Amino acid sequence: MRQKTAIITGASRGLGRDMALNLAKDGVNIIFSYHSNEAKANEVISEIESLGQKAIAFPFDANDYNSGKEFISKATAYLNEEYGSPNFDFLINNAGTGTYNLITDTTVAQFDDMMNVHLKSIYFLTQVALPHINESGRIINISSGLARFSLPGMSAYAMMKGGLEVFTRYLAKELGSRQITANVIAPGAIATDFAGGSNRDPEKRALIASITALGRVGEAEDIGGTVAFLCSGRAGWVNGQRIEVSGGMLV
Repeated sequence: MRQKTAIITGASRGLGRDMALNLAKDGVNIIFSYHSNEAKANEVISEIESLGQKAIAFPFDANDYNSGKEFISKATAYLNEEYGSPNFDFLINNAGTGTYNLITDTTVAQFDDMMNVHLKSIYFLTQVALPHINESGRIINISSGLARFSLPGMSAYAMMKGGLEVFTRYLAKELGSRQITANVIAPGAIATDFAGGSNRDPEKRALIASITALGRVGEAEDIGGTVAFLCSGRAGWVNGQRIEVSGGMLV
């Protein structure tokens, strides 16, 4: 049985790392990107290899859409050399960052950063990747609970995630003839390094827990299993959907 391959952006830590490890546990080989911390990327490679799967990482700057083209070019060249084909099965657009500013304080540069990272780079990285995704492949885009509920200071970030969700529905429609599905996973508040690691602050953790049905802040380990499910044969009929993984935040 042919082993499948996933390409994940931003998997050297946090949510992306957990996605990579969950997929590796399901027998999937991993190609992933990192921004600048090669040492952390190498740690994840070692973890994946300890699970019996192959892994390699290449740099990617999500603020530069041309970097996405370079990343996919390196990934497909590696696949062609390793397996005799540049094609792969799963694309998970996870890389991202956040900015905290009220609408009155948001600068054009901050707005452009959010647009470049969460919309432009994903759109054109996906465009370049599409010819290499196998039939019956999967695309998973990572959005945010903030595209459903509103918290002050996150408008620019949340707007871009809302646009990403629209993009995902269009992917599902346009790629149906190739039996490729496209779905969104929208995490709630997660205690990672995202946005300066603010969700690890005890006071904020208590606030989040109070508005979450399951009574706690999410952890990176709460997300990867859902990604692995969507990449499995059990999720073949799930398409064009937004799946919020937030423990029931602000339900």
